[in-house]
Amino acid sequence: MTGSPVLLLLFYCFAIACFSLAGGQLPNWVKMTHTRTQLVMSFVSGLMLGVAFYHLLPHSITMEHGDVDRSVWWLMLGLIGMFLMLRMFHFHQHDFSGEEEVHHDHNHHDHNHQNNGVHKLSWVGIALGLGVHTMIDGVALGAVMLGGVSGHAHVTLAGFGVFLAILLHKPLDAMSITTIMEAGGWSLRSRWLANLAFALMCPLGALAFYFGVDLLTGSQDLIVAAALAFSAGAFICIALSDLLPEVHFHSHDRGKLTLVFLLGIVIAYGIGSIEPASLHRG
Repeated sequence: MTGSPVLLLLFYCFAIACFSLAGGQLPNWVKMTHTRTQLVMSFVSGLMLGVAFYHLLPHSITMEHGDVDRSVWWLMLGLIGMFLMLRMFHFHQHDFSGEEEVHHDHNHHDHNHQNNGVHKLSWVGIALGLGVHTMIDGVALGAVMLGGVSGHAHVTLAGFGVFLAILLHKPLDAMSITTIMEAGGWSLRSRWLANLAFALMCPLGALAFYFGVDLLTGSQDLIVAAALAFSAGAFICIALSDLLPEVHFHSHDRGKLTLVFLLGIVIAYGIGSIEPASLHRG
């Protein structure tokens, strides 16, 4: 697939918005069993880690002209920033099956995934945290597109790895919001409006960064490089401190969960072969 980088970015944004909207409605269409949810989370975890290490961080170092230290500093800021957000909002809620899972482990207290007594406004904190998180996703997409198309009139699936990681993660986030809203007694119309607003945030973040970076002071390359490394840190934090621990608590289906996790990493690595070569060399 080749074409204008702007058209490619618009296609990515449209697809992400559609997947996010569909994710918010998915519980009404498909029974999201506990095992299915865990398999998706394992795969997305591997994909996000692979994208962070094989795409975002190398692209950042390339745009920093080999300055690894500066990219790693921005990566750490992204990781710590996302970690603090997770601690403050605890905005990921990924068990949509309604199944009560209690696990006994000698290193952990009983881990109960059942969410009881949901307050009517419980979704607000989740939505605020996920809103900031999805804007960071948008910045990552806009930054990797800018980094990949610099000096090129046409591109070949630039930023595809970042796009795929965001695309597959957004339905989980959207389901978190709509599921909590439904448990809090919100109407179908209210849930749909919230879902629509959330679906548009990532595309707006991507487009705002892509077209607005020139308005910022300083070198565009340095700003894009910082955004890429910061986003890599955020991706790593989401995968390691949120998605994977939730999967790790479960003793069942370990083989399947491990395989799909490794598959996500392999796919992230393989995507490099279809992205522009300029993204992978200085």
